Amino acid sequence: MNTHNLKSISTLLLAVLCFGTMAKAQDLSLFTKETFIKGKDTMNYRVLLPEHFDSTKNYPVLFFLHGSGERGNDNEAQLINGARVFLKPAFRKYFQSIVIFPQCPKDGWWSNTQIVSDSTGKRQFIFQKGGKPSPAMHTLLALIKKYTKNEFISKNQIYVGGLSMGGMGTFELLRRKPKMFAAAFAICGGDNVENVSHYKKIPLWIFHGAKDPVVNPQFSKNIADKLTRVGEEVKYTVYATAEHNSWDAALAEPELFPWLFSHIKN
Repeated sequence: MNTHNLKSISTLLLAVLCFGTMAKAQDLSLFTKETFIKGKDTMNYRVLLPEHFDSTKNYPVLFFLHGSGERGNDNEAQLINGARVFLKPAFRKYFQSIVIFPQCPKDGWWSNTQIVSDSTGKRQFIFQKGGKPSPAMHTLLALIKKYTKNEFISKNQIYVGGLSMGGMGTFELLRRKPKMFAAAFAICGGDNVENVSHYKKIPLWIFHGAKDPVVNPQFSKNIADKLTRVGEEVKYTVYATAEHNSWDAALAEPELFPWLFSHIKN
């Protein structure tokens, strides 16, 4: 094992020990407001840079996809769930990375999932095999392509994660860009299992609440089961008492970010 790997492991172990420490909440304004425009398409996003950011260095980047309730054009709502995790001193110290929260437009959807309502009015999700990207995904792909061209981005340390609609979007991003991401996590999302073959080589951690009344936990199980058969590395965690907000437990997992950032593409 080389010196770089030993150093990385030591850092990760230390992060696991320190990550659970209590810290005073920091100001969400540390996520700077940005806007991406490509032709007629516009996408707002927020960016958290590492402390003491140095543009001459290379940094990992994590794209975090929010759920349907945070859609809009205020460039603020997408930070409601999850953003404060990345402001914790332990994360800022041990995982010096760039974190980006794009915002899906109000009437958009990250993935090309078909949404229908049953007789009770409950939403049902029909995940597509292949197909063209939704307008929001099309713009997101362009944003990711442009942002990752920055010289300060470590091209072999690009990550994605998301919750609910963002979990669905995470699976779709992996399918559309299987050679881009070093690792990913998807919380209470879903996908068509026929798409799994496209991202079977990407290390992936899947989370879901067993009592989720919004997105059927079977969706995540189906993906995890398929990856277990054909994939290279999949982690699957079900929270027995959690409902739809399983992201609270998932993002509090002390091993999540050490695991995520330990993966570096060859």
